[in-house]
Amino acid sequence: MVTRHLVTTAIESTWKVDVPILFLGEWCRKHDRQDNWSSLDAKVIPYHWDDRTKLYRDYLYLQNTYEELLNELTTELNKYHGKAFSNRYWRILLGPWLGYFIQVLFDRWEMLHRAVTDYEISGVSVVTGNKQRVTVNDMNEFLKSFITDEWNEAICGELLEWMGVNIIQISAQSNTDTALQNTTVAHARRKHGKFRSAIRTSLDIISKAIKTDQDFFFISSYIPHKQELLLQLKLRQLPTFWRSVQAPICASDRLMRSRSEKEVIQPNDFISVARVMINRHIPIVYREGFSALSDVVRTLGWPKRPKAIFTGIAWSSDDVFKAWAAEKVENHSPLIVVQHGGNYGMSRWEFTEDHQIAIADCFLTWGWDTPGKQNVVPYGMIKHLGTTQTFSPRGGALLIETAAPQTSYRMLSLPVAHQWLQYFEDQFRFVQALPNKLQSQLLVRLHSNDFGWYQIQRWKTVFPFIRLDEGQIPINSRISQSRVCISAYNGTALLESMAMNIPTIMFWNPEHWELRDAAIPDFEKLTSVEIFHSTPESAAKHLSAIWDDVNLWWLDESTQRVRQEFCQKYARVPENPLKTLANVISDVAAEQIDDSATKQ
Repeated sequence: MVTRHLVTTAIESTWKVDVPILFLGEWCRKHDRQDNWSSLDAKVIPYHWDDRTKLYRDYLYLQNTYEELLNELTTELNKYHGKAFSNRYWRILLGPWLGYFIQVLFDRWEMLHRAVTDYEISGVSVVTGNKQRVTVNDMNEFLKSFITDEWNEAICGELLEWMGVNIIQISAQSNTDTALQNTTVAHARRKHGKFRSAIRTSLDIISKAIKTDQDFFFISSYIPHKQELLLQLKLRQLPTFWRSVQAPICASDRLMRSRSEKEVIQPNDFISVARVMINRHIPIVYREGFSALSDVVRTLGWPKRPKAIFTGIAWSSDDVFKAWAAEKVENHSPLIVVQHGGNYGMSRWEFTEDHQIAIADCFLTWGWDTPGKQNVVPYGMIKHLGTTQTFSPRGGALLIETAAPQTSYRMLSLPVAHQWLQYFEDQFRFVQALPNKLQSQLLVRLHSNDFGWYQIQRWKTVFPFIRLDEGQIPINSRISQSRVCISAYNGTALLESMAMNIPTIMFWNPEHWELRDAAIPDFEKLTSVEIFHSTPESAAKHLSAIWDDVNLWWLDESTQRVRQEFCQKYARVPENPLKTLANVISDVAAEQIDDSATKQ
């Protein structure tokens, strides 16, 4: 067997190009750097989660591991901070980070084990000092960091220290092709102007002035502002609008962390490795900075005893909100979380769905429910309350794409790592199967975050004249110019277009977008009326067949019946939406009061 130098990321300063190389994964080989790696004597390790059965099995294992580690952290952090918070408190505060971290860590650990076990490795180059830079301040910083080459290189370096690999320390150098530097197709997103910032500041001041300590509390609700205002009036309170507050920036105490390492490392036992890595890399605001985080929470000026807390997305990365909400939940304020996108209720596995259901007193879905989960309440789509969407019967075709990081990041039913290359190839197959006249009518809307895939270059190489939308123009304006939307992934876009009765075609590889058993019959019905297709060629053939009269197909009684049944379950538009929602929120608050009185 040839001895090879292991390469864990695309940081080329860690490569030894004069010897045979072993790439840990396709993420090491950037599309725009082909000239640098295409002629090397190199192999790429087969990806362990190409076995999708293993992927699902590993998800179940990691969920059990998550629960065990969360229980341990509850005990350890309560002792460290002198608190007696419940498991639910810590689940709300650090659960999203813990879930992401152990899922990502397991993937890297498993691939490194395969490298060490299946290949002869001469060594690995590790950047000196990277290890000290990967402990993040908070969840927001973690989400930005863990998809970068620098973070992954450091984590892999730490894991390899326990695997008996020859480690060659090298000095840090600037790298031109990191994931961090290629995160967006269009690098600049719109920034809030001074006028909008002034309005938000004014709303904060007004909210603090008129709020009561027992208000219903809304933040990052996913509800349009006007509708949220009307909703609060229906709840008989003066409308208040709250916004996120940045977590305090604190210093890491590395000496304390090293002293608290009690675990005897067993490199072949993942949970043993995970305990040590969690101790080293738990975000600072959950440990050394927790007191500072608590100080920020105390000075927020938010309600002290909210009747209910309502959010769509703040449960994920808003650590100040999570610390505040966890404290209020400890004191019996109910937490209502609302579904904020697609794939929920359909995906065979989805960590963030499981997490939201676990933390919420009430999880409002867009129409589906979960047997045995009484806190999962079907309501309907909340994002577009009070809005409408038009389309153009003589317009073009809109192909809506998505993308994800080049390494695994959180676990749900979608392509992982290099499987996105097959996803891109499926999109090319779709266009290739269209007649020329339809290719010229097609607009491809890319995901606004490129994640270093260089999608524009890939598209232009295969189709030099294809029209591309880089994802910066509001999608509603694109839909209004289109006669049909083609959704190439199981996500929010298809639910929105279906709910608004816009002609919609869906296609994706079912082996990479696995459905839960309860959703399979629903997609079989979509297939029967040619809304859903399992191959790009089938979708292209159908688009060609209906192009001259899309409504003849879309408005057909059988097509509309299937669409309506699908929307009732996954993209429901509720009748009297604000009244219904106000009733749900009031009922949850009343139930919590009754429960608290009973316990007392």
